[in-house]
Amino acid sequence: MHKMGAWLARLLRAPVGMSDTRTWAPTHEKELSMNLDDYLPYMRDVVRCEASLRELNLMWRVIEAMAEMNCGDDASGLLPMIAATRQGFERLERDLVDSLVRQRVDNVMAEVGTQARDVIDIVVRNLYERTADVGFLATDRELCEYVAGLRTDRDSAVERLRAYRDKYTVYQEIILLDTQGAVLAHIDPLSPIEGSRDPLIPATLASETHVETFRATDLRPGAGPALVYSQRMLHPQTQEVVGVLCLVFGFEDEMRGIFEARHRDDARYNILLLDGDNRVLASADEAWIPRGVRVPVNRSGQPELCIHGGRKYLTQTYATQGYQGYPGPPGWQGQVMVPLDVAFTQVGAGILEKLDESIAEGLLSHAASFCPPLYEIIQTADTVRRVVWNGEVMAAGDQRDLRQLKSVLAQISDNGARSNQLFSGAIRDLYDAALASNLEAADFTTRLMVDLLDRNLYERANDCRWWAMTPELRRTLAQAHPTAADLQQLNAILSHINGLYTVYTQLVVYDRHGRIVASSRQSTPDGHAVIGTPIDATALAATLSLSHAQQYHVSGFEPSPLYQDRRTYTYHAAIRDLDDPSQVVGGIGIVFDSAVELHAMLRGGLPLMAKAQAVYVDRNGLVLSSTQDEVATGTRFALPAEFHQLQRGESRSRIVVRDGQYVVMAACVSSGYREFKVSDGYQDDVLAVCFWPLGEVRSLQRDPARRREAALLERKVLPHCEQFATFFVDDSLFALPATAVLEALPATQLKRVSADPTRHRIGLLARHRDGRIVRYLWVFDLFGLLGLPESDQLGSQVIVFQHQGVEVGLLVGDLHAVPAFEAQQISQAPALPGSGSQVISHLIRANQGKLLIQLLDPNALAARLKPEATLAVR
Repeated sequence: MHKMGAWLARLLRAPVGMSDTRTWAPTHEKELSMNLDDYLPYMRDVVRCEASLRELNLMWRVIEAMAEMNCGDDASGLLPMIAATRQGFERLERDLVDSLVRQRVDNVMAEVGTQARDVIDIVVRNLYERTADVGFLATDRELCEYVAGLRTDRDSAVERLRAYRDKYTVYQEIILLDTQGAVLAHIDPLSPIEGSRDPLIPATLASETHVETFRATDLRPGAGPALVYSQRMLHPQTQEVVGVLCLVFGFEDEMRGIFEARHRDDARYNILLLDGDNRVLASADEAWIPRGVRVPVNRSGQPELCIHGGRKYLTQTYATQGYQGYPGPPGWQGQVMVPLDVAFTQVGAGILEKLDESIAEGLLSHAASFCPPLYEIIQTADTVRRVVWNGEVMAAGDQRDLRQLKSVLAQISDNGARSNQLFSGAIRDLYDAALASNLEAADFTTRLMVDLLDRNLYERANDCRWWAMTPELRRTLAQAHPTAADLQQLNAILSHINGLYTVYTQLVVYDRHGRIVASSRQSTPDGHAVIGTPIDATALAATLSLSHAQQYHVSGFEPSPLYQDRRTYTYHAAIRDLDDPSQVVGGIGIVFDSAVELHAMLRGGLPLMAKAQAVYVDRNGLVLSSTQDEVATGTRFALPAEFHQLQRGESRSRIVVRDGQYVVMAACVSSGYREFKVSDGYQDDVLAVCFWPLGEVRSLQRDPARRREAALLERKVLPHCEQFATFFVDDSLFALPATAVLEALPATQLKRVSADPTRHRIGLLARHRDGRIVRYLWVFDLFGLLGLPESDQLGSQVIVFQHQGVEVGLLVGDLHAVPAFEAQQISQAPALPGSGSQVISHLIRANQGKLLIQLLDPNALAARLKPEATLAVR
């Protein structure tokens, strides 16, 4: 027993950083603001796990008491090991429960935070387009002439406003007023307005830019708060202020669409839009949280409980960062609130069950990077297992008949096995939650990206149709021989529009023969002339065949000479004779700056993590845009087959292996916005794909299936049995007599040196006594010695082997057990070719012969290693 006592003393006195006990320090020693007791009662699975951990902890205490009472002096060296194991278990119990709770809370906070940020960003991007619309429409010559009194046909003005509303369907009402607030024209036949005294009118008349107003207004009597964009209108000749244009945005309809798209799959939380006073402007569920009430907010991003209506909530609140210089309405915020009592009811993701076991284990080896608490728990659980294994090895080395002591060791082994099983389940739960959070983030990101795409391109389809109705374009193209001055005027109009709408690189007007007669820019960036060149024949034919002003044509995502032969979308609309709208006299083409704008959408939707990447692809995997430099537009991006089968609006997220990496990948198919791609006849399915790596693919020494098959059914230690230390090398079980093994240490303590391919000597291992290094041992790769591919050290252990004066470290895969076997279970190994067979002397048949363990001959192993093992360490 003296040998085991000395080993335990060395173990317990080893310095921090070198001893097995180093990972038993609690992982959350510093005081944190989150009180776990606030959350634990709402996590039933974690509560059950905690109860099981406490039961096992009690068993460790019982085993310690049994050893002290029944074994007496025999347990003098064992008791410190049992105490150290129990203490490590207690710390591990606390850390595991803490980490499970924190991971659950972090997942919910990340989920609702993404939703809150998305809501306010989507709203602000939409309203940015409205600021451009009101500024442009307020300069419309026909409308300005009508407001200035140069035209008197009210019906024509109303018709023009309605034509605009037909293109830009986000508006409920469009109003023209004079400087006194009298209504000159509007489009809502159900609205009784004749004039207004709203203060926004004098404010708009005094402003050189648009005015944004959100409140109740007499412009929309009885309709509640209205979001109005107004801009003053100038006399087309004198430039005097003559009136005001008001665009009334369909705020309620827009928010309803935003909420439905994000709230339909999960009713645990409520999505809100708040003003600067934290009052609800819009609510996904008004029966739950109505408009107008003030709610608590949480802008810190940290888990802070908020109480509203007597109910506890986890809350995330975000203000917008603005878009293209537009800051959004002052003080507006997106917020998501999830009641604490239902926040954790959807944690059963089952991600690991769907993965190949080798991928799951490989991912788990990267826990240090994507879930540090999980990594620390895994390390601590490994430490507990290793200490139990070492204790059994040391007891097996004692030659006395220590039946009571070995009975205690059997209890230690059984409780250790139960502990391992519970740890494995809890660790998988924690791991599963971390992966589920990644998959949910990727899935939501792709849904956001296709939403951004469809909303943006909806505006492009509107623009081309509205600009095709410009009277000057229609009048000039109807002429058989337009003058140079007329064409120059068209160039000026297109240049003016292009200056306001910078998402386009080029606007062109072409005649019925497809010849470009006017352009916003006279040449392409590479110096080629634009005017006089032909438009694409397919686009021309499609444009000339458009039967009415609501139709448009979009080119495929293909190279365009108007875009330096790069791939892009070009939007086309027919230009019709001003006097006879049934006659198409030409067309307008607007060239979308896809390289810049699509990339900006992808970047704007990416989560805040350094390695996240995204692409837009078509159904065939053709890349439209990418955030990765090495994934070029026009190339093919390989997708999992199931992603190609997604229907419009569907999304899916998976863990895949790609380019030697474990990767979180999600895809979502665009489904359109309002009538765009839904009921307007245009079809163009685009997939947003988001992905980020979790770590390189690893070939581990822990094959889960093999570990299950290797579970020993019989663990009794009988007097006539010999005990063996068993361990994995690759996927196979090997054994050494327990008397030839001193202990096992983590491979992380190994100091690597240049490997000798002939001797398989790979590094040095320090041995400690009383907190000091007493000697270094050479470590040999047992994989190589047995003729197997050398280990990559991940999840590996170093067994200290001592026999016939040779003391070395052997790098193995994972520890298994310290079982005892009867003589009839052991048979001579057949002679096999290869260097590995020279040290394999016998085969052990366990589990009624179903499990084969290869027994290493300590004599042969010592003889083979002695020349290299005795070399001086310098």
